[in-house]
Amino acid sequence: MQLFSLPGWRHARRAPRVAAVTLALLLAANAQAEGLKASFQHTDINEFINTVSKNLSKTIIIDPAVRGQISVRSYDELDNEQYYQFFLSVLEVYGFAAIEMKNGVTKVIPSKNAKGSAVPFIAGQQGDAGDELVTRVVQLQYVTAKELAPLLRQLNDSSAGGVVHFDPSNALLMTGRAAVVRQLMAIVESVDLPADNSLENVPLKHASASQVAEILNGISRPNGQQQDKHAARAVADPRTNTLLISGSEQARQSLRDTALSLDAEEQHRSNSRVFYLQHAKAENLVEVLTGVSTNLQNKTDGKSPTVSMIQDIVVKADAHTNSLIVNAPPDVMSELQEIITRLDISRSQVLVEAIIVEMQDADGMALGVQWFNKFGGGTQFTNTHVPIGGLNPGGFAKAMKGVNGLAAGFYRGNWAGLFTALQTNSQNNILATPSIVTLDNMEAEFTVGQNVPVLSGSQTTSGDHIFNSVERKDVGIKLKVKPQINQGESVMMEIEQEVSSVSEGSGDDKLGATFNTRLVKNAVLVGSGHTVVVGGLLDSSNSNSQSSVPFLGRIPLLGKLFSSDSDKRSKRNLMLFIRPTIIRQQENFDRTSDQQLAKFRHEEAKVRPDSLADSALNDRLSASLNNQALKEIRASIADFYAAEQP
Repeated sequence: MQLFSLPGWRHARRAPRVAAVTLALLLAANAQAEGLKASFQHTDINEFINTVSKNLSKTIIIDPAVRGQISVRSYDELDNEQYYQFFLSVLEVYGFAAIEMKNGVTKVIPSKNAKGSAVPFIAGQQGDAGDELVTRVVQLQYVTAKELAPLLRQLNDSSAGGVVHFDPSNALLMTGRAAVVRQLMAIVESVDLPADNSLENVPLKHASASQVAEILNGISRPNGQQQDKHAARAVADPRTNTLLISGSEQARQSLRDTALSLDAEEQHRSNSRVFYLQHAKAENLVEVLTGVSTNLQNKTDGKSPTVSMIQDIVVKADAHTNSLIVNAPPDVMSELQEIITRLDISRSQVLVEAIIVEMQDADGMALGVQWFNKFGGGTQFTNTHVPIGGLNPGGFAKAMKGVNGLAAGFYRGNWAGLFTALQTNSQNNILATPSIVTLDNMEAEFTVGQNVPVLSGSQTTSGDHIFNSVERKDVGIKLKVKPQINQGESVMMEIEQEVSSVSEGSGDDKLGATFNTRLVKNAVLVGSGHTVVVGGLLDSSNSNSQSSVPFLGRIPLLGKLFSSDSDKRSKRNLMLFIRPTIIRQQENFDRTSDQQLAKFRHEEAKVRPDSLADSALNDRLSASLNNQALKEIRASIADFYAAEQP
């Protein structure tokens, strides 16, 4: 039977078009025995589906989304089965699919929606070769479904088909046109073939079979993934130290070569190095490097999730050669070397000069002295509100009358002139002028004094024997300074000064001697080359003296005419002048040393004037003193003492 459509169908009215379709149906009904022919030109697809439904006596449900026109023609006579396959092929070409329901009803829907519909399931080896949508599950035996699925997806119909893999059962779920699914089945059967899974023994001579097996299986299981059951595997036999490798020939060959490369005699290659330090102290760096190396080792272990091998890192110091002996893995060794290079640097030094002086008979100073001049300022630690700042030398003594407590400040005048001014006054007693060079952030100590015995205990035995316990105590002048160079040219100093002595005439035979101690501890921040002044450590002493004419002074009553008694009361105010100077280069250190030597020779020349009378060095030192500053300092001190005289 042949179906016709009139030429110019697209522009005809609907009544003639319906008549043409009706005529085609009548002709088809009269030619069932002779076969079917189809010829549609610009025919609405819904009318095409209705025509097929009438010809095949099938119930077909059309989705509302099915719209459009078709143009097809069949020149050969088709039986019912061929006619239905022709119908399915036309639907596929125009993006639609027919789904057979269990009740015999056929649904026509867009191909893109076919995956979510009840597509007929085909089990076993049966399969059609048409264009109807089918679903089939394939159980794989030798290859993995996960690896085969991407290949099959490329060959399947992308609009209505799909391939999904299910790893637990190693199966494939394929949906698509029956002919395409059948073709995919043929590909699966040609690929899913048994591989050569022979077992091979690999004896090891040097390496541990258990450790090598762990490494090989880790290679087959990258990034901690679950190992594929079809992949090559290695099992260790600890009794014979042998590896059992299973898998394909190619996979076994790869694992065998890797195992033999690991089965090498252990090379005792030294990972030790000796670092000879130029500036830092080896013992001080050991603790630092030990803590750093622990963090470096933890970071190195985290790089390899497959194998975790603990390697010891040893850092030792040799005090005799000031060197470090380091044993570490190569990657850690390189980082430790960089750290050692950064720490082994030349540290700056600080020259600390100090003048420790006692000012005698300073009654007018009350409880302290506040030192300043027009080159600097200071701070008074009381509530008298005496202004601090630049003062003229004549007002020095007047300002000192208002000071009542510990005072300190900064002096920026000439150091040599300051020393000369303090030395000029006979009432001042310069106790010490220490000059110490120390490294940055290292404590320096200066001590001048005696180690005196002190009675610490007494015990009487049964035989009236007395045993005394004696301890020794250092008395004298102690100065501890710890300078720390800050950013720029400032120095923070931790200062501890102590002046102690044994009190005369105040000792008790049973209790021991009495000690006089004056101690100050503080921290200051001062610029390089500037002077810090700390004062106010006051000490009072009373002395009683008696003089008489020999023999006459002993006469009762009349002896007082030939004798005299005197009581003397004195005060001593301890002051500390301290000046740090930063020395960064060796040239600065040499220059500073020469200056200190020149000052020593200058002081020696005062004792022996003939020794340096004609020396050019003496001329340079004399010219270097700031005469104006020296006069001002002397005048200030003289005015102060003059003002305090009754």
